[in-house]
Amino acid sequence: MAARTGAAGRLRGLRWLLTGLFTALNAAGLLLFAWLALDMDSKQGERAIDAELRRVTPAVIQLLDYSDGRLTTAKLTLDSLYVRCPQFAVMPTGSAAFEARLSRFPCANVDQAVLGEIAATAVRTRTPQLGYLRGTDGKLVRFFAEPIASPDGSYIGAVIASADAQDEKDRHDRRVLLVALGCLVLIGALGAAGHVVSGWMIKPAAVALERHEEMLNGIAHDLGRPVTALGLLADTAMRNPASMGKVTPRIMRLSKRMGGIIGGTLMQARFEAGVQQLAIQSVQLDQLVSAVVEDIPAEGARIVFSAVPTRVDADPVLIQRAVENLLGNAIQHGHRPGENAVVHVKVGGGRVVVADEGPGLDPVTAEKVFGRFASGGGSTGLGLYLVRRIVDAHGGVLRIYRSSSGGAIFELVLPT
Repeated sequence: MAARTGAAGRLRGLRWLLTGLFTALNAAGLLLFAWLALDMDSKQGERAIDAELRRVTPAVIQLLDYSDGRLTTAKLTLDSLYVRCPQFAVMPTGSAAFEARLSRFPCANVDQAVLGEIAATAVRTRTPQLGYLRGTDGKLVRFFAEPIASPDGSYIGAVIASADAQDEKDRHDRRVLLVALGCLVLIGALGAAGHVVSGWMIKPAAVALERHEEMLNGIAHDLGRPVTALGLLADTAMRNPASMGKVTPRIMRLSKRMGGIIGGTLMQARFEAGVQQLAIQSVQLDQLVSAVVEDIPAEGARIVFSAVPTRVDADPVLIQRAVENLLGNAIQHGHRPGENAVVHVKVGGGRVVVADEGPGLDPVTAEKVFGRFASGGGSTGLGLYLVRRIVDAHGGVLRIYRSSSGGAIFELVLPT
């Protein structure tokens, strides 16, 4: 097939644009959904850790005692919080008269100086502090600091609960990687699906445009020679009026040929659109074929005709066109180089057989000659294609053979 250019080529190029838009829109929605899901997963992990930290600090504060203006932490060693995670630290600030107390079970490696800074910030701002820090081993640690108030209302330190957040971060990072890989796979699948769907959507229009372009090119080619010949004949008649007797029959033949080209193209378009209607009536097939043989321009060919009376139910106009195309094909191609065509036409039993003495057709070519635009002579290639469409519309059969002498035999069979 020729390269895809023109409107059909641009329409097929639109397929890639549609694929890109479809993929981009779906990818944007997918990535937004993935981001929201990952953000929710991250916050859920944080909330689970924070719930444990917020449970520890008030419990520790409840175990602190004040006596003689001094804070004591002795009760902490008797509670289960002292030996389990999350760990805690009771950190003094400023001139507070108590020593720092750390829980016994080390859940996260945190520098005590860093804890002191966090406690000082909580006391200074008089608000709880929540955030992340890096442990001495480089792991991520989540902390919650709650300031401690003395009986007189002054803040003297803070209880800081901390937990290892590295495992939760690693879990979330793995989920991010899995979601990213899944998004890439889904975006690729969406792109492929979009390309297939857009191809299905565009294909009918693209194919129709290609057919129309091919048809127009073929018509322009086929009409070129008759139009040129008509111009030359008209010029001859104008220069030599006495030649009108000889020129007129040739003008009539060329006009009929041009009308046949246009009529065949319109018929093909009606078949393609599914609007070709059959005017079925009882037809004397032998008489119809005889009239075609008499009227068709032989162009030097010898046509041998034989028939027996046979009647069929058919559309006479379409059957006449089918027989004309078979005869025209035989006259044009059914001869050897330098020789005039010899065509044998037989009618009987609802059959029309057109045989020539040309080079014949090999099996591969025989399968292709009935296809649309299949032609070896530079024409539109609609002739034999229309023959098959006409026969199929009548419920008949069209066969092609190779004779023992090498010529091609076309057999058109109609229901009797």
